[in-house]
Amino acid sequence: MVKATSSVQDRKLRESEQRRKDIIKAVRKLIKAGGARAITLRKVAEEAGFSTTVVYALFEDKATLITQAMDSDLLNLAKAMRAATDPALPPIDNIKRAGRAYVKFGMLHPDQYALVFLERRPHAPVESAKIEHGNQTQDPYAFGHQLFAALAESGVVRADRLDSMGQIFWEGIHGMTSLRLVFGETEQWFEHAAFDQHLEDLLDVLMTGILHRFRA
Repeated sequence: MVKATSSVQDRKLRESEQRRKDIIKAVRKLIKAGGARAITLRKVAEEAGFSTTVVYALFEDKATLITQAMDSDLLNLAKAMRAATDPALPPIDNIKRAGRAYVKFGMLHPDQYALVFLERRPHAPVESAKIEHGNQTQDPYAFGHQLFAALAESGVVRADRLDSMGQIFWEGIHGMTSLRLVFGETEQWFEHAAFDQHLEDLLDVLMTGILHRFRA
């Protein structure tokens, strides 16, 4: 009897997880078509083929729904940044490597990048995400923060300004990524330097400024 009950519970859990995946898929499709602001739980339910009751049972609200729709993209970005670094290298080299990986991830995955970093959307508490906030293997920002912590441990920058350093660096690489995605390479209002050269210049300028401003 216990075994049968366990089997039923396992089946219900699998069904619930599959429904959650189907709903997330519907959310991503709707966002790609009309943006995050056009999302409603009713539209999501219709697209996924479920009742609104099912959607409400699995997701607390619209903000949670959209937040969890981004989880896989954040995981993939964190993975790309981690793969680009090498523990044997100096911290500055690894920061630049992670920065390159970030920008190139955005260029290779424009729809995913836009969903996470360019869409105006409601924000849910960090606990609403399936990825663990602050986990360096899952959270790209936490991984970047750890790289600056390693830089501080080397004695060249102040350990009490890690948040500022990480945020400034992130804002810089995000700026290049978002402008390239929005304007493309043929926009005529300003000159476009060759991508790789511009990326290297950006990383050098960011790190030169950070090392000067936050020197130990």
